[in-house]
Amino acid sequence: MKKLLIYNDLKPVVRQQHANLSLKKGTTFEFARETNAVPLVVAEFGRASQDFALVFTEAEEGVIPSAILGLRTNENAYVSADGVWQAAYVPAFIRRYPFVFATDAAAQTFTLMVDETYSGFNTENRGERLFDGDGENTGFLDQTLAFLKDYQAHFERTRAFGEKLAELDLLEAVEARVPMPEDPERRLTGFKVVNRDKLKALSDDVLAQ
Repeated sequence: MKKLLIYNDLKPVVRQQHANLSLKKGTTFEFARETNAVPLVVAEFGRASQDFALVFTEAEEGVIPSAILGLRTNENAYVSADGVWQAAYVPAFIRRYPFVFATDAAAQTFTLMVDETYSGFNTENRGERLFDGDGENTGFLDQTLAFLKDYQAHFERTRAFGEKLAELDLLEAVEARVPMPEDPERRLTGFKVVNRDKLKALSDDVLAQ
């Protein structure tokens, strides 16, 4: 069963266990084939909106923006039959795979996790090593950590943004009718969008915030 939408077998990255592990990044996005929506961070809105419909959903983390990737459950319309990503932009949530941070209940401690089922992992030095011969982080691993730290910071800002939208009562539940040949009455539900009239009615001070 998938974890966090796209991960199969998450394990912490440990020097002793992964000392000889290398990662050969491929071009396949097969791991995201059954994901019909992924979270976004606010910094992605401008670019992501050129390729995807953006909506808001309520989750344990709060009000989270998402990119719609498919109209059917467990179907990503942007992954082709041979695993190619068929949009110009790839959301950061997808780009960080096969790595991700796990956090404690207080969100104070973060642990680097990896999906060990990813086909690019090997012990034949193909691609990028995670640790060097002395057991220290390689430049690749440090870059990965920096990317995940940056993503986490953007995620926290995005969560605050979502809380503000809810506080200002700007979100409204909607459903979209998306007729398809085999299902002319198909509708998408369970998401929210910003009410434009309420947004336009905000004072300049609140809008600036």
